[in-house]
This record gives sequence, C-alpha cells and structure tokens, in this order.
Amino acid sequence: MSVPPSSDQELANRAAADLHDDEALLAELGYKQELHRGMSGFSNFAVSFSIISILAGCITTYYLAMDAGGPIAISIGWPVVGIFVLCVALAMAEICSVYPTAGGLYYWAGRLARRNKRIWAWYVGWFNFLGEIAVTAAIDYGAAITWMALLNLTFGLEVTATSTFVAFLVIIALHGLLNTFGVNLVKVLSNVSAWWHLIGVAVIVGILWLVPDQHQSLSWTFTEFRNETGFDVTILGFLPYAFLVGLLMAQYTYTGYDASAHVAEETKGAAIEAPKGIVRSVWVSIIAGWILLVSVTAAIQDYDAQRATVTGLPPAQIFIDAAGAGLGKFMLLIAAVAQFFCGMASVTANSRMSFAFSRDNALPGSRWWSKVNPRTGTPTNSIWLCVAGSIVVALPALWSIVAYAAVTSIAVIGLYIAYIVPVFLRRTHPEFRPGRWNLGRWSAPIGWIAIGWVAIIVVLFMLPAYAPGTWGDDTFNYAPIAVGVVIVFATVMWFAVGRNHFMRDVPEGHDTKAPAELLG
Repeated sequence: MSVPPSSDQELANRAAADLHDDEALLAELGYKQELHRGMSGFSNFAVSFSIISILAGCITTYYLAMDAGGPIAISIGWPVVGIFVLCVALAMAEICSVYPTAGGLYYWAGRLARRNKRIWAWYVGWFNFLGEIAVTAAIDYGAAITWMALLNLTFGLEVTATSTFVAFLVIIALHGLLNTFGVNLVKVLSNVSAWWHLIGVAVIVGILWLVPDQHQSLSWTFTEFRNETGFDVTILGFLPYAFLVGLLMAQYTYTGYDASAHVAEETKGAAIEAPKGIVRSVWVSIIAGWILLVSVTAAIQDYDAQRATVTGLPPAQIFIDAAGAGLGKFMLLIAAVAQFFCGMASVTANSRMSFAFSRDNALPGSRWWSKVNPRTGTPTNSIWLCVAGSIVVALPALWSIVAYAAVTSIAVIGLYIAYIVPVFLRRTHPEFRPGRWNLGRWSAPIGWIAIGWVAIIVVLFMLPAYAPGTWGDDTFNYAPIAVGVVIVFATVMWFAVGRNHFMRDVPEGHDTKAPAELLG
C-alpha cells in the first residue's frame, strides 16, 4: 500500500516545528534567535569543509613538508594526523550536539567547567577568537601567494612581498563584501565550494596520473625522507625531528572545522546537523586530501628544482613540469579558486564567533560588534572587525615569509587549545549527559586520545621548524611568544572588563542536560 505524499502545508508545518525547536533550544541556552536560520545540513558541512580546504592548506604549506620529512611526511603524515584530528572532531561534535550555539567552544567551556565557569570560557574564547583571526590571515595570504604564482606564470607579473600583500588585501576585502551581502549568498557559495573542491581534486588527480610520462615509484612516494631544516636529531632515539615538523602541513590544513558550530544558529536541526558537519568535514578531507597529496608527490619530476621554484609555490611547478604549461596553469587555477572559497568561509565562521563573543560582552566595543543587520540577518560589523584583525596579523609578511609560517603555527596552536579545553572539561565532568548525537561507549577513549594528541602538537609547534631557531634570526618561532601574549592580554582584559560584564546574562543552569531535556 502506497503512502500518499505529504502536502505542501504539512511540509511547511513540519519545517516550522523544526525551526521552533531550534529557537526553543537556543532560548534555553540563554539566547534569542537573531541570525537568519537558513542553512541545511549540507551547507553547514560545506562551510567547515571549505575552511579545511585540501586545495588550500595542502598547496600553500606543501613546501614545509618537502623541507621537513619529504615524501614520507606528506604521504604517511597526512593520514596519521588525520586519524588523530578525527578523534578531536568526534569529541567536539558530541559537545556541540548539547550546546549548538554560535559561540561554540567558549560557551561549551563555560557550561562544562565545574568551577570558575566564566574564567574558563573567557580564556577559551580569546584563544578561539585570535586563532581564527590568525587562520583567516594565513588562508588569505596563502591564497594571495597562489594567485600571484598563477599571474607570474601566465602574465609574467613580478612576485614581490609588496605585490603579494596587495593581492591579499584585495582577496580579504572581497571576502568581507561577500559575507556582508547575507547568509543566503554565503550558503550558495559554500555549497558551490564543497563541490568545487571535490570535483577539482578529481580533475587534478586525473591529470597528474594520466598525462605525465613518468611517475615516482610508490616506494619513493611513501618512504623517501628529506631534511632541509638544518636539524639532524631524533625524538625518542628513532623518530626524526624533521618528520614531526613536517606534520604541520597536515595539522594546519585540518583546522577550521569548528565553523559548523559557529554557524549552528543559522542551521536547521542544529543539534544533529552541526555535529555531523564537524565530523563529516574531517573524514571527507582525510580521504580526498590523501588522494590529492599522493598524486602530487608521485608526479614530482625534479625534487630539488621544484622545491626551490621561483614561483614560491612548489606544487605550481610540479603541475607544470608534470603536465605542461597549459594544464599546469589550469590545475593551479582550480586550487586558486578553491582557496578563495576557503577564505570566504573562514571570514564567515570568524565573524559568527566574534559576534557571539561580543554578545556576551567580551570584546571592547561589544555593543557594536554584536549588532545584526536587520536586512541581511548577518553580523556586518563583526565581519569587518575580523577582516581588519586579519590584515593586522598578516602585516609582518611584508618583511619576511617566515612570518607567514609563524602565523600558521599560531593559528594551529591557538585553535587547538580552544578545541581541546572543552573536551577535557567534558571528560572531567562525570554528570555530563550526551545529546542526540553522541559517541556512546566510544566517548571516553576517543576523548582522551584527542586530548593527548593536542598536548603533543601544541608543544611540537612551539619548537623551531628551521635551524638555528635562535632569537632575532629568521628561523625563530614566534608562536610561544604569541601564546604568552594571548594569555597576558586575556588576563589583563579579564580584570579590566571581563569579570564585571562577560556572560552575566547567560543562565548558569543546564550544565549537563541533553537538548531533548532542554526542550522539555
């Protein structure tokens, strides 16, 4: 017996009920619905997947893995890092299901901490906010490097620090404008971005395997070790330090998936779709990114020449040497467009986080940054705050490309500190009750693996990537200083502003209730 299709009215009623549930849950968590809730589950995933962007991080920091570890750090490092990152994503997603708010990480910390709730939320919020500013700067500056390499190859445009920075300014300004036009445009572009990445990777992989006359052997692709860092030491007596440094390429790429939480207030069925978006964006990136990286590495024709290419972007030279100038530029164009989409999504997530942080009176001028444009349903002021902040963070790149590498390290460290603190608080909160999306009996082992991995990478990426790594040298890693500055700044701001105003209007209850209970 066939079931008659639902009428348009029934579908409309169901959608209205779902929207009411989302708004009711948000109200129970202490906020009213201000942003326009128009994103589907796929759009939520697409934002995070676009920020991870295997055609951005893998391409712009490929040089680092070539120097630090070589092919083995690329082909083996990617899935190894991916497995641990997936544990982090799973642990975060379980919390997101209970607290699907734009604030994301800092709100989770405030709800899960058993003492000093607002202080935990405060520090996590600042690491998240400044980490996202840094990662937006790194993404768009990396996009500028890629576009300048393409312009150099196509039109002979000279690549300098100044011209690259001008390109960065143009790109990030366009991202601010696109986000200002409204969430519907962002949703459409994010959906296009997800398919652009998947189809683009398929096209690049196909060309790299079908066109070149020769490829590296699988043995070389997966086991060849190179070390141009200047450090010839091992960890634990057997693990090359250079290989560990090379993992930064993968770890930097696997950032930004907290975006699914930051756009939760714009997502329908957020208690289910936001956590799914976090996890799906990571595992899809693991698979697609591995296929891409193995293909690029196997297509290397002259390792040393391509590592030192005048374009400043080794993958660009690999494309051209493997497939010819025409197809090489075409593949680079695919990556450049993907990186543009990546930066746009990063500004989206960054602005939503800063909007929520300001809504809880954390940032100077919070009343201004927490305003929502009634016409577009977007936090317009926060969008431009994030754009301006990213420009300031990227300024040192005018003097040294090493500064760009430092920004990527700062982005990884800042974001992963913010990622893992709520996971740790959840693991030490025995009364926590999972939401509709949860890990069941796997929650504890996955959570502790995630905590252990982040502890390792935070220490590792504070160490110098290139020798000698001494103060005043171009090889010095400024990430530890940046982390210290964030802690000092957040502490001063707490005593000056935060302790009197931050999260005062958010209810203290519902620390351990699941969404179904919150909806009563």
